[in-house]
Amino acid sequence: MSRRRKLIVALALLAALVVAGLVLPVPGPAQLRDWAAGAGPMTAVLFFSAYSLLTVAPIPRTVFNLAAGLLLGNAAGIGVALAATGVSGALGFGLARLLGRDLVAAHLHRTPVRVVNDRLSGGGVLAVTSLRLIPVVPFAPLGYCCGISSIRFWPYLAGTVLGSVPGTVAVVVLGDALTGGTPPVLIACYGGFALLGGLGLLKVVRAKERSTAEVAAVTG
Repeated sequence: MSRRRKLIVALALLAALVVAGLVLPVPGPAQLRDWAAGAGPMTAVLFFSAYSLLTVAPIPRTVFNLAAGLLLGNAAGIGVALAATGVSGALGFGLARLLGRDLVAAHLHRTPVRVVNDRLSGGGVLAVTSLRLIPVVPFAPLGYCCGISSIRFWPYLAGTVLGSVPGTVAVVVLGDALTGGTPPVLIACYGGFALLGGLGLLKVVRAKERSTAEVAAVTG
């Protein structure tokens, strides 16, 4: 197929999608909740599977958390979202460690690589928790970074789940944000989580600096 023909086909498909979006009825939040309830437990199972696998790629979790609140309600939505977060974080960590750990080990003599590795491995649960609390730190890429660092799996997983709890709960509870703009309360929550995460990271850095100074004093 020629390039021109491919372009024509792509434009035709795009036009068809636009027309469908304008003509076909768009279900509202109440209808979506009714459909999910009608599907029974399979809704939670399918949603959990999609959440766990798709967020291993750099796809924002916020979309899935909002959908969890909309489709499953607060209690079930929070439970499914946090469980899927743990599974997704573990998969991303394992994938990065399997594919990239040797590469990082070969470059540990480089200062930037060594600094990142030392901060994550030395900070443990607190370092990961603090980073997960900061909304602007992408979920999947952080998992990759932890996977190729020297941090152990269980502190990473614990930090991932703990640090994801506040933001996940806030977004699931405010799942009705899908029907409009971002609520001011959600923005305020994100600001608070970022502040807590920053304070946690500051504590990790200071603890690491004190430990380094003490070792230098003893060995000097």
